[in-house]
Amino acid sequence: MSKLTLYGIWLSGPTYKAGLALSLMGQSFTYKHVDLRAGAHKQPEYLAINRFGQVPALVDGDLKLCQSGSILLYLAEKFGKMGGKTPEEKARVREWLFWEFDKLAPNVYRPRAIKRGFMKADDSVYQLYTALAGDSLKVLDASLAKSAFLVGNEATVADVAVYGDVSYAGEAAIDLAPYPNVKAWMERIEKLPGFKKYEDVLPKQDAA
Repeated sequence: MSKLTLYGIWLSGPTYKAGLALSLMGQSFTYKHVDLRAGAHKQPEYLAINRFGQVPALVDGDLKLCQSGSILLYLAEKFGKMGGKTPEEKARVREWLFWEFDKLAPNVYRPRAIKRGFMKADDSVYQLYTALAGDSLKVLDASLAKSAFLVGNEATVADVAVYGDVSYAGEAAIDLAPYPNVKAWMERIEKLPGFKKYEDVLPKQDAA
């Protein structure tokens, strides 16, 4: 069986999503650190793995995959875990993945980048992003009032993707107190076998 190799950087939310999914599925992987600050993601050898020059990337034998949502769906299909059981559930998982990438991820990651000093922006820009994040968190909270997880009664890669955004809210100075259903759902995710925080999933250097 081919060995999975995940390329990324420990500060990257999308890399965390891929690493968390592997951990929750009980799959070991080799980890390759990509030094974004040194421009490693723009070098020809990395572009041969991820043509977009981004993290994460997943290598499985001859297959090279990029974009965290695509990686999550591939892992769910490959290992037969966390992908939804019926055609409708699989479609609902994809719905959530597309929604979080559009509505949630940028509005958490950008204010986080501003707060951590990776991105310079006026306070009005920060307020715009956090207001949009609040709109998305309201949608999420309302949905989680109706079910334990996003799709059915078991965690799927949809939960992994959304958790991989919401877990950085604190670093973005976004208060989750107004969203009790989101907070309760996060606690459920954190109790799943194989769950790890991002600093425990992603080393700061290459690792087997």
